[in-house]
Amino acid sequence: MFYRLFKCVVLVPLLRWLFRPRIEGLQHVPDTGAAIIAGNHQSFCDQFLLGVTLRRRIRFLAKAEYFTGKGLRGRLAAAFFRGIGAIPVDRSGNGAGQAGVESGLAVLDGGGLLGIFPEGTRSHDGRLYKGKVGVAAMALRSGAPVIPCAMIGTFEAQPAGRRVPSLVPITLRFGKPLDFSRYADMRDQRAALRAVTDEIMYAILTLSGQEYVDQYAMDAKAEARTKALSERATAPQTR
Repeated sequence: MFYRLFKCVVLVPLLRWLFRPRIEGLQHVPDTGAAIIAGNHQSFCDQFLLGVTLRRRIRFLAKAEYFTGKGLRGRLAAAFFRGIGAIPVDRSGNGAGQAGVESGLAVLDGGGLLGIFPEGTRSHDGRLYKGKVGVAAMALRSGAPVIPCAMIGTFEAQPAGRRVPSLVPITLRFGKPLDFSRYADMRDQRAALRAVTDEIMYAILTLSGQEYVDQYAMDAKAEARTKALSERATAPQTR
């Protein structure tokens, strides 16, 4: 109830007024039944734009920290994410990936629509990074189709670190559903999971036109931070 009210009264009018997103290929998203929307991740607003674009309710996996904040601000944030149907996932420890897969499968087993960003985190430079195999594990174990989605312009609107988005043209482009039933008997094989994930990322790349980097986004971010700190430490000091 909260989700529908919040979506209809607040999110839809606000985001459509702010971004005026152009929608392409919406007919590829099924009206009923389990399905996975797999998209590139460039901005904090990506999941909200998907939520107001689709006719169906879409559930997203969200890091558990969003639900455990302290103080009034933390409690409001937790209530907000619960209200829009976000699912908390503990991303710490060795079992983080499996926890995310099981949470996603619960949505799909109930015939729901699951939104996932295979890169695992937002791109820090607008490029498309290597996908994690969790999306493939969910697709093969559930048998659900995967609809690739490209968010175009959201990096320019609100890159990581920017609180207030800029008003730039936004396009959400959905591709044809991907069927991976041919891998059904290989769902536990690492090579099959990697092949499925790479096919999904290639479909997203075709839709988005981004530059692709064969590296995980978290690793690339860490390298960029290390390089920035090194350059800062060796830079000449001025008075």
